[in-house]
Amino acid sequence: MLQIRIHGRGGQGVVTAAEMLSIAAFWQGRCAQAFPSFGSERTGAPVVAFCRIDDREIRLREPIMAPDVLIVQDATLLHQVDVFQGLQPDGYVLINSRLGFDALGLGDMASRFRHERLTTVPATDIAQKHLGRPLPNAVLLGGFAALAGLVSLDAVAHAIRDKFKGQLAEANVAAASEAFAHVSREIEELRHAAR
Repeated sequence: MLQIRIHGRGGQGVVTAAEMLSIAAFWQGRCAQAFPSFGSERTGAPVVAFCRIDDREIRLREPIMAPDVLIVQDATLLHQVDVFQGLQPDGYVLINSRLGFDALGLGDMASRFRHERLTTVPATDIAQKHLGRPLPNAVLLGGFAALAGLVSLDAVAHAIRDKFKGQLAEANVAAASEAFAHVSREIEELRHAAR
């Protein structure tokens, strides 16, 4: 079972991101579940959402304490909340930021994990460009598809179109596609540097 934890702030579409990820997994013939965990329900407050993906029915319902994947929609949370708590040693991390892990003050943390599974993507900038609004959720799903290869970009696009309609859906698909290309380049550069 793949366990994904998404951290962000109220109003950034954290819950919608988890739902779209589960729709993408369903579309690829897998079982999935998505659910949120709210503290204080207000715009800007830290929010966590969870998604599980498996090849058989999922009976677990509790929050994810040992994620295989972390998606951080707001880099301001990195030093406010222990977003890395319980992350598996071979886990994936995708952070919405223009900066790399060292510049974010995460060099020590990153050194304990597989570098080719850790990356950042300027999701807010990409969202602003395509949507005219700083909503990084669908953008990050495109980045996640490239980073982990656990859902396809086509499945992410299907999930976006399931959740949104018309021009809004197409703008989100374009933003997710740009993030996919960005993360694909980052990973290729990391692999090339490791040779």
